[in-house]
Parts: sequence; structure tokens; C-alpha cells
Amino acid sequence: MNAKTELRSITAAVVRAPQQPFTIEPARIRAPRKDEVLVRVVATGLCHTDLIVRDQYYPVPLPAVLGHEGAGVVEEVGPNVKNLKVGDHVVLTYGACGHCDPCASGHEAYCKDFYPLNFGGCDAHGHTALQTADGEPLHDHFFAQSSFATYALASENNAIQVPADAPLELLGPLGCGIQTGAGAVINSLKVRAGSSFAAYGAGAVGLSAVMAARVAGATTIIAIDVVPSRLELAKELGATHTVNSKEVDVIEAVREITNGGADFALESTGRPEVLEAGIDALGGLGTMGIVGAPKLGTRASFDINSLLLGGRSIRGIVEGDSVPQVFIPQLVKLYQQGRFPFDRLVKFYPLEQINQAAEDSTKGITLKPILRIADA
Repeated sequence: MNAKTELRSITAAVVRAPQQPFTIEPARIRAPRKDEVLVRVVATGLCHTDLIVRDQYYPVPLPAVLGHEGAGVVEEVGPNVKNLKVGDHVVLTYGACGHCDPCASGHEAYCKDFYPLNFGGCDAHGHTALQTADGEPLHDHFFAQSSFATYALASENNAIQVPADAPLELLGPLGCGIQTGAGAVINSLKVRAGSSFAAYGAGAVGLSAVMAARVAGATTIIAIDVVPSRLELAKELGATHTVNSKEVDVIEAVREITNGGADFALESTGRPEVLEAGIDALGGLGTMGIVGAPKLGTRASFDINSLLLGGRSIRGIVEGDSVPQVFIPQLVKLYQQGRFPFDRLVKFYPLEQINQAAEDSTKGITLKPILRIADA
């Protein structure tokens, strides 16, 4: 992009009203400033969070360009960028301020400004980088990227360089959904060798957790879902046992398989009744991680004395407690070694079929849609 040209024409998928389809529109994006990078988006995952924001379960100002699992090639860098250069392959992940106490202590996913930086619809100063072809502002900076577009602006700290020999169009989901499931197991719960692990929900996040539990050395890995095809895939990806919760009592089944209750569990469905059952199926000193995102204000209940007397724990998890600069390259290496075959979860769609991808995801037909935007 010529330095004299401030705006670049792009194509973007726009959400204009709650629970309405995405519309493919021409738009314009400004050049990178300070520590920003302009990325030509090759592909971007479509995540459950994109859909609940489209439907306004989480309030984000509209109209907006969503998308937060982008992967692409650095096209231009701002003057303060230190380590990335034009031509680098990057995976885009969540935004964090980088200097609050959680960020400084290696817990960027719990940044004090996490919500405004990722769901605020603008940058930290209230400005947008996108506008319609007619010059009207489009809310953006969704997860500090808004990658449902041919180009996206990110900051250097949420654009993670990946090897040029890795399949770039496949890697976007490592920035959120896959990172969340795998990181919950490895970083948050710290599933140990020889332990038992139960995944409540065998979608993309739950199956990423299953694969990570296998990497971590868990010897009893249980996948719980209601879709037989997902349970079959879970077996292929490392589950030692599967439970169809439509057919059996989940609590009894997990307790029987684990001889008393699971050491570790992860709830990824966002359904309170599933979370409650998972807590009841924990063993002594067991830990339940929560990554499923329901509507704001959703509540669940548990037996206080069961937690108290059994030493059980419940903890919320954002982005798998990951330090993306470290964890995403680790996941790429595991994939390249054949130990983390997350490619088994994905199906590709062109950007123009984003609404079909969203429908297939909602119906459970596709575990992890990836939208192809441009050639790698």
C-alpha cells in the first residue's frame, strides 16, 4: 500500500442487526499505525463466539465486522513494530493491554481490559479502522482483529508468527477455539499423566481438549455428547470411552468408568444442566473447567458440601490460559508431528458462504468451519 494512500478497499462480512444473516459488503480499512500490522487474511475460523455476538448474547455495537480466528500474511507494518515484517505468516489471537497486573504476570487472557479490547467494537481510544464504501464507520477490533474480511488490522502482540511451511489456511482456529480447548487441559487444569479426564461436549473445543488430554498422558479420556458421529470421531482422536447423554445417566456412567469420579473435566456446551452434572461426576479433589459461554447472567447450581468435603474445584477459563506467543507455535509443532490432528475437525467454505457455514455449525453438521478468504 502506498504510504500516501490512507484507505484500502476490502470485502467484509458485516452484522447489521441481531439474529440476522451476515452480509458481504465492500468496505475500507485504514493503514496500520504505531504497533499495528495490516494482515492479508488467508482464512479465518468461524467460532461459537462469533455467533452469540451476532445474536447479541454478548453486547457488541452494530453494525460490526466480527471474526477472531484469522490467519494470514503481513502486508504492512506500523512504525513501532519491532519483530514482525512484511511477508511473515501470522495467526491472529485475542487482544490484551500487555501492561496490567494479569498481563505482566503471564495471564493475558484475564487482562483487566479484556472485554473492551475484544468486544468493545473499537480500539482503546474509541476509534474504528473500518468504514463502509460510503464512509460510515463500521464497528471493528473484534478480538483485536475483525478477520471476517479480506484484510484485518491487529497489533504486534496479538499477531503470532508461525512457520512458513505450516498450512496457513488451517491455522486460524489456533487463535481461539482450538487454543481454548487444548490450553484448558494443558495450561489451566494441568491434566497429568495417568489421570482421568471428561469432556462435556464433543464440538471443536471439546475434541481439542480430548486430543490435548491424550498429549498430556491421561489414560482415561471420556467424551460426552448426544451426536453419535462426534463420539465416533472422539474415539479416533484419543477418547478411551464415549457417553451418549441421551441414552444413559451421565453422572453414573462417568463415575463407573472412572471408579468414583473424574480427576479433571471440561464443560464446553454452555448449558447449565450439563455443567451441574459434570460437577456431580467429579471425583475427590477433582477440578471442573468451564469454557462454554451462555447468555450473560446465566446461573448454575451445585452442592456446596460436595465441593467442600470432596475438595473439588470449579474454575472459569478464558482462551485456555494461553500465552499465545508460546502456546500457538507449540500447537503447530504438535500438529506437524501428527500428535494433534485438529485438521480432522475442519471444513472449508468460501467467505461468500459464511451464512451456510454458520448454519452448519449451529446444526452440528460442521465442527469447525474455516472461511477461505484468499490464496496463501
